Amino acid sequence: MSQHTPRVPTRRAYAGIGSRRTPEPVLELLTALASQLARCGHVLRSGHAPGADQAFEHGAGTRAEVYLPWPRFESSIRCAADYVQPEPSPEAVQMAAAHHPAWERLGRGARSLHARNCHQILGRDLEDPVWFVVCWTPDGATTSPGPSTGGTGQALRLAAAHGIPVFNLARPEHIERVRAYVATTT
Repeated sequence: MSQHTPRVPTRRAYAGIGSRRTPEPVLELLTALASQLARCGHVLRSGHAPGADQAFEHGAGTRAEVYLPWPRFESSIRCAADYVQPEPSPEAVQMAAAHHPAWERLGRGARSLHARNCHQILGRDLEDPVWFVVCWTPDGATTSPGPSTGGTGQALRLAAAHGIPVFNLARPEHIERVRAYVATTT
């Protein structure tokens, strides 16, 4: 990986991520949003985790890139993505270590989960940033993750470091904006 700033996005990719505890009505909205964005030519980047990730993937279908932390992660759940990367690159592991505040305390599995977030935000080669991030976290974080943000916090830190806008649907103004978009485009 080069040491320069990531280039301007070349495709209309977005990251669709979030908590495993995303409420059911929000999961339904995420699926509808991903479906509409796919019809408009956008490509989802996600991580195949239960909850928000899988809701996004369901809506995006083949218009998705999925980045797994290890090859058999959630293998019982069908993935229709056009591209699936079975594990993070060594460069993503290095990047994750640089952005995580307690990397030295994480086990191998947690490190792999956080490293795959680098690909969700910056793509296969870590130089193709998404245009925006859509997520749901219990605390509504967009730039400064807190203790209840969960693993999505790593992706939010990366997005902030690269100036990528984040829409967290736990925020009333963000969820209303998404609801309005879905309602007017379906």
